[in-house]
Amino acid sequence: MKETRGNNHHSSSYSTDDLAEAIYSVNRHAKTASNPKFLYHLKKCSLIKMLEEGKAKKIGLQFSDHPHLSFQQSDVLIECGKYTFHIPPCKGDFDHLPHLGHLSKNIRNPASRIPLSKAKKRLMIYTGIKEEKEEPGKKQHSTRKYIKPTFTRLGEGYPYTEWKK
Repeated sequence: MKETRGNNHHSSSYSTDDLAEAIYSVNRHAKTASNPKFLYHLKKCSLIKMLEEGKAKKIGLQFSDHPHLSFQQSDVLIECGKYTFHIPPCKGDFDHLPHLGHLSKNIRNPASRIPLSKAKKRLMIYTGIKEEKEEPGKKQHSTRKYIKPTFTRLGEGYPYTEWKK
């Protein structure tokens, strides 16, 4: 993920609702993507920039539905136009934001049908972040040596010669 933030004249032309709709689409697709790292990075950077510009507002902390390696974890609830999102908290958030408890199942974001490609492009222009494409020849290979499976007849012992090394 390459971050090149410059004074892009296109980034200021998007309304809060346009950006929030794009974040919603990126977030929705990231939940089922095979490699969601870039999508979540794009969402977080977009929300941080919107907070800095006053286009979004931190509402409070809420318990996460999916805590990571702990029993409970809190996320920051952010309001952007008609949409709300969660991002991981900063240290100061626990001191300054109220804790709102558990997520309400009744509050839902409005439906959006913006295509992922359009949403990504909009947020990449807004933030100035570029997605690095993996070159086809530079895939990581496994360093473990392949060991052929050994088949034995029923009742015969299994040769453990490979494992004893």
